[in-house]
Amino acid sequence: MLNSQIIEQLKTYLKNLTNQVTLTVSIDDSDKSKELDQLASTIASLSPLITLNYEQGTRSPSLTISGVSGAKMCFAGIPLGHEFTSLVLALLHSGGHPIKLEQDVIEQVKQLDGHFAFETYVSLSCQNCPDVVQALNMLAALNPNIVHTMIDGALFEKEVNDRSIMAVPSVYLNGELFSQGRISLPDVLKKIDSGTEEKRAQQMNQKDPFDVLVVGGGPAGASAAIYAARKGIKTGLVADRFGGQVMDTIGIENFISVKKTEGPKLVASLEEHVKDYDVDIMTGNLAVNVEQNDYFNLTLDNGATLQSKSLILATGARWRQMNVPGEQEYRGKGVAYCPHCDGPLFKGKSVAVIGGGNSGIEAAIDLAGFVNHVTVLEFDNKLRADQVLQDKAASMGNITIIKSAMTTQVLGDGNKVTGLRYTDRTTEQSHDIELAGIFVQIGLVPNSEWLRDYIELTPRGEIITDKQGNTSVPGIFAAGDVTDSPYKQIIIAMGDGANASLGAFDYLIRQVPNVEEKVA
Repeated sequence: MLNSQIIEQLKTYLKNLTNQVTLTVSIDDSDKSKELDQLASTIASLSPLITLNYEQGTRSPSLTISGVSGAKMCFAGIPLGHEFTSLVLALLHSGGHPIKLEQDVIEQVKQLDGHFAFETYVSLSCQNCPDVVQALNMLAALNPNIVHTMIDGALFEKEVNDRSIMAVPSVYLNGELFSQGRISLPDVLKKIDSGTEEKRAQQMNQKDPFDVLVVGGGPAGASAAIYAARKGIKTGLVADRFGGQVMDTIGIENFISVKKTEGPKLVASLEEHVKDYDVDIMTGNLAVNVEQNDYFNLTLDNGATLQSKSLILATGARWRQMNVPGEQEYRGKGVAYCPHCDGPLFKGKSVAVIGGGNSGIEAAIDLAGFVNHVTVLEFDNKLRADQVLQDKAASMGNITIIKSAMTTQVLGDGNKVTGLRYTDRTTEQSHDIELAGIFVQIGLVPNSEWLRDYIELTPRGEIITDKQGNTSVPGIFAAGDVTDSPYKQIIIAMGDGANASLGAFDYLIRQVPNVEEKVA
């Protein structure tokens, strides 16, 4: 199951164990149980600190990892694919290896009262799921009142159907739906510890003003932060999550010097690079307003205000929505935006892809490998995808492409999607399609609504910038997908970030020192 190279790497990792770890396996006569048994036996053979037990649990196959501190993390399914890293980290954290969290966060988790039983439904092809699994596993490793179970939806279809799960990751807490989609550890703490945001806001309000404050943690924001920090000026980075849209990207094959990588891997490298410098990274925060007096005052969604002499806006973009009746009602109940994450939940069913650009046709090709049928709806009278993708889609027997189609309504039974309604723009006739899932792939919307009354934007909401990254407000710069840059590419966003950062530095050195600085 594990090749010799991975086994040797795993053996090296397990040398970091300092405490006893117990693996408790629950299996039946299925082939998947045999696979899990083999995986657990291999792991147990790699360290004298690992003990293997067998006990019939509520789910089979499943593997529970327990530590002497009371940590308890369970994997219902085979934790390979994207979840193999989650498995390795669970072993290390149960065995006493330090958890990479701020000390105040660790103490906060340890002091949580009550019983928290988390369950996370995943697909092993989902690149967002491991972050959620690992965050909840860290909570379980720190507090014995918290337990977490990862559940592979493909193996436990009855549970998925009973709970009407149509999007991953789906997190349940004590039997009730807690969240759907990516959620960070700070966001989890916000929901289960009512005092979290007030404490964080107080701490952030006490921070000294920055020279450069980067808003956004994607490629543009990371690049801007690195270039600013290398100039030796006080640099901060505030973002909802590190990585932005890149975290939702599977295959990256046009990042120069790297033949092929995946979004989460690239984001991990970016974050590690930024952390090599003296950058104050503040994730789990959304900017909601900006004002200016002696400094730029950036207000966050938790009520905190950060001050800076200059700002670099790199807030990126998000998936564009159809804005038709039923879309919001059935979001996560058949309406999805990530075919890689949620596609496996529609195995053997019929789905639609909205959009005929590269993203839409790539999604259709990917989905066609395991769903029954894919219908692509394109608003225009022609596809915009590269010809090679169009040719590939045309060669597949279970993809139908409908052009000049305007989606007008998502149909459902109150619990889940049952179909969609569209209008043929050439005949003005309305048609219904029966299906189980709708994957929306119609482009991106810049995250700039909060700036609408402050900075000059294009009619599409993009921040207008010049060659140095200047916006219409002196001292505020912008970079990446939130700007009017004509091409939305990772490598271009990184260049934009560097350019804006150099522009901000040039702006700062040309400012007249204030009285306090002159006296000093």
